[in-house]
Amino acid sequence: MKKNIFLYLFVFTALIALYLFVSSGTLANTMNDKINKLQADKVSLQDSVQQLNIKVLDVQHFSLENNDYALENYDHLNLENPERYIADKLLETNESKGNNPLIPYEGMEGFFKINKINVLNHKWILAEFTDGKHWGEMILTYELKDDFGIDFTLANHLLYSSTF
Repeated sequence: MKKNIFLYLFVFTALIALYLFVSSGTLANTMNDKINKLQADKVSLQDSVQQLNIKVLDVQHFSLENNDYALENYDHLNLENPERYIADKLLETNESKGNNPLIPYEGMEGFFKINKINVLNHKWILAEFTDGKHWGEMILTYELKDDFGIDFTLANHLLYSSTF
C-alpha cells in the first residue's frame, strides 16, 4: 500500500512537471513574439518621432525665437523673451470693449478677438482671430520702440467664407 502511494505521488508529480514544461515553452514563445512585435513598434514610433521633430524644426524656422538676425534688433532692450513680450502686448489689444481695434471686421456672433499669434521676425506677425463661430487671419507689421511701446499696423487680412 505504501509502495502504491509513492508510485501515484511520483506519477502525479511527473504529470505536473510535464504540464509546466510544455506550458512554459508555449509561454516563452508567446512572450518572444510579443517582444519582437514591441521592438518593431518601437522602431516605427522612433521614426515617427524623428519625422515630427523635423516638421517642428521646419515650422519653427519662421519664428522670432529662432531668428538670430531678427533678435539682434532687440539686444539693446535686454528683454528675456521678446517674442512673448510682443505677443502679450498684442493680446492686450483684446482687452478693449467690443471688437479688437486691429481687426477690420465687425463680429457677427460676438466680438472678434485675437486668439493665436505667431511672431515671424522683428517686423511681422501672423495672427488668427475669431468671434467664436467665424474665423480669420491677418498679417501685422509692428515696431518695438526703445521705451518698450509697440505700434501695430494691419498689413493684410482675410475672413474665411466657409465659416458662414
